[in-house]
Order: sequence, then C-alpha cells, then structure tokens
Amino acid sequence: QVQLVESGGGLVQAGGSLRLSCAASGNIFTINAMGWYRQAPGKQRELVATITSGGRTNYADSVKGRFTISRDNAKNTVYLQMTSLKPEDTAVYYCNCNLATYLLGGPKDYWGQGTQVTVSS
Repeated sequence: QVQLVESGGGLVQAGGSLRLSCAASGNIFTINAMGWYRQAPGKQRELVATITSGGRTNYADSVKGRFTISRDNAKNTVYLQMTSLKPEDTAVYYCNCNLATYLLGGPKDYWGQGTQVTVSS
C-alpha cells in the first residue's frame, strides 16, 4: 500500500516563506513525475508545480519565480519551497506522485491528504 505523507503547511504572513515536503512510502518500484497541486475554497484544484524523474520542472505562471520544486529520489520525497507568499496562495496543497508498485503494478497517480497553507495580509 502506498502512502504520501505531507508536512510543512501552516500560517505565514504575506512575503514570508514555507517549505512543504511529501514522502512516498510502500512497496514502490519506481516514481515518475511528482508534483504539487492546490485547491482554494470554492475553486477547482490547480497545478502548482511538477518535476519529472529526470529533474525537469514545470510551474504555474502564478508561482514562477517564487516557488521551487525539487525531489530527493533516494528518499522518495518531493519538496516545494515557497517564497514571497501572497494571500492568494492560501489553499490546501496536495502532493501527487505517478508511480508503480511491485504488488499493484502501474504506473498510476497517488495523492496525499493535503496540507493547509494560509497567508495573511
């Protein structure tokens, strides 16, 4: 069984920084893309950033230059460093991993439980 455990959310003032982490565990064979998505109240879930197994990154226009995604393949962990945070960044942030397991095969998408990020003005 695969688990994605997120950490690092919280309350921060505008202009501040936070670092999110997401660790994948279970009988994982390989992890392809990893990413972060967010969902604000009353809005649809949207892509924030993704990173391929080779390190290629992709960002939403709204976070380019402020957020940095990275991964540690040895730890099956993806990070999101968020700087210059704005109130409009307030949302629940979800980790996503496209991975294959020894038992269930794949690859398929797995999601974390979400972590709240609140930016006060």
